[in-house]
Amino acid sequence: MRFCACGIVILYALAAVEGFSVRSAVSLQNTRVTSPLSAVITEAVNGTHEKVNGEKAPALNIRLNVNEKARTVTSVCTSGTLCTLSGSEGIEGSPFGSYVDYVLDDNGFPVLLMNEMSMHTMNIYNNPDNFVTLFMQASGLGQDVSRCSLTGKVERIPNDSPDMDALRMRYSITHAYADQVMDSPKFAFYRLVPTKIYFVGGFGVLAKWVEVNEYKEAAPDILAREADSIVQRINREHADDLRLTANHLLDVNTEIERIRVTNIDRLGMDIRVTSQKGARRNKLITDEFRVGFRIPVISVEDAKSEVLKVFQEAWEKGNGYTWDSDDELPGSSVPIVKIAEDSLE
Repeated sequence: MRFCACGIVILYALAAVEGFSVRSAVSLQNTRVTSPLSAVITEAVNGTHEKVNGEKAPALNIRLNVNEKARTVTSVCTSGTLCTLSGSEGIEGSPFGSYVDYVLDDNGFPVLLMNEMSMHTMNIYNNPDNFVTLFMQASGLGQDVSRCSLTGKVERIPNDSPDMDALRMRYSITHAYADQVMDSPKFAFYRLVPTKIYFVGGFGVLAKWVEVNEYKEAAPDILAREADSIVQRINREHADDLRLTANHLLDVNTEIERIRVTNIDRLGMDIRVTSQKGARRNKLITDEFRVGFRIPVISVEDAKSEVLKVFQEAWEKGNGYTWDSDDELPGSSVPIVKIAEDSLE
């Protein structure tokens, strides 16, 4: 069977208008819990990119680098745990953790509004040369979420600092209580200037030190604040589409026990598939795939459109459609790599 490419464009547009549903678009035409992933790999599964002058185009960059991931975590979070060294009698020098709010300056450095009587503030005053660590964790439960630790020294920001007005505005917008206390003589703004940054991508996955200068230059992911809701909606409403994607684009040929999207960003989405290993049902294998977008997205609506395109092409391939322009199968240009696997027997 053959399918007109312009018809697909129309279907995508209709899907975007009607909402995040590939089923609503398809219906308009009648012709057609797992363990941490222990083995981290990068294996090309799919993605024959367009040819330019007869040459295959370079592989698309479909994953955020560690600097962008770290900057994304610090940008999405607005609070964390500040670890100082205690000066209290009997526990001098012991780690002391405090829950604190913050905003970021233009370099991505945390700025805190602190009361001079707070224990962590007094710890800093008593030991101004000591390092402190601010730990922040992306939304979610357990260890299977990204987190970041910034370690450095805390400096009080003078009132005549060039960025003071911008910092006051950011803090007021982010933290509703700030307007009531920021002009009090007992409160002041402080900046944590990091010398070391540590990023952890989740339980059993990437963990790496990040260079401070590279962190400063990195851009946070534009989808970060909406990613959780997008992931939840895909998993809730698109189970059938995910299975079609696994069967026809990810080349999962055994019975699928569970499939879900674990993350989405401007460059693509991660899909985790748990399936039978061979004929025995008690042998399971979990694979994590990175399904890239062919263009970086700049909005939530763009992301929805790219996800729907992937689902649409998986449906077309499963139903035997080909493009009118050539014999290339639908989905063959979607860049896909296997990034991790784990076997449970």
